[in-house]
Order: sequence, then structure tokens, then C-alpha cells
Amino acid sequence: MKRNPPFRVFLSVVEKQEEEGKDMAIASALPNWMRALVSYVRSGEPDLTNRQMALMLITYITPGPHTVRGLAQQLNVSKPVITRALNTLGSLGYLRRERDDSDRRNIFVAKTEQGAAFLDTFGKSLDFEKAGSR
Repeated sequence: MKRNPPFRVFLSVVEKQEEEGKDMAIASALPNWMRALVSYVRSGEPDLTNRQMALMLITYITPGPHTVRGLAQQLNVSKPVITRALNTLGSLGYLRRERDDSDRRNIFVAKTEQGAAFLDTFGKSLDFEKAGSR
């Protein structure tokens, strides 16, 4: 189907407005993200890497079960990279490993109450509506 030039112009205008809307959303989100990170660093809690935070968010937000292999695929990294991150998160009490009862070779990554509390506190610092009034 051949599109006429006015339709192309209309599409380009709509696409530009959508991009500008995204840019505005990003511009307003970044200062809130900065405030949350600064607050987190000042809190004295252990610093998490982006990889560790990604593992936390994937595990707590997306439905499981989560395995080392699956997490490695989601983040496009090797299994040893996930294992090192899980070692740190496990020592902090934020995640734990559980053996699959039906196949003892499988290890699941499980949530903990301490990890949920950490993400709840961090999430509250990202409350964008309240952040604008600070």
C-alpha cells in the first residue's frame, strides 16, 4: 500500500511528539533517580552494583522460579558472573539459593524478607510524586 505524502508528514509529527514526550519523562525521572541514589549512598547500606541491583529487581519483580542459568540469559552474562553477584547478595541476606527438590542439580534463586525490606525502602526513595515536593 502506497502512503501519500501528507500521511508521512503526519506520522513524522506524531513520532516527534512521542519522542519529545519520552525525553520529557526521562528528564524528569533522572533527578528523582539521582536523589534516590544519593540517599541510598548516604544511608550507609552496602553499595550494590548495577548487576546486583538488576538481579534483585528481576528476582523480586518477575515471576519465578529463577535459576542461575535463566538469570545469566536475561542479563546476557555468564553463569560465573551471576554466581559472584549471588554470593554477595546472599551474604547480605537479600537473596538465597534453594535446591530444587524434584531435580537436585537445579538451584533456584529465592527472595528473602531482608531483600524485600531493602527493595521496599529503596522503592520508597523513588516515589516520584513526593520527590518533586522535596
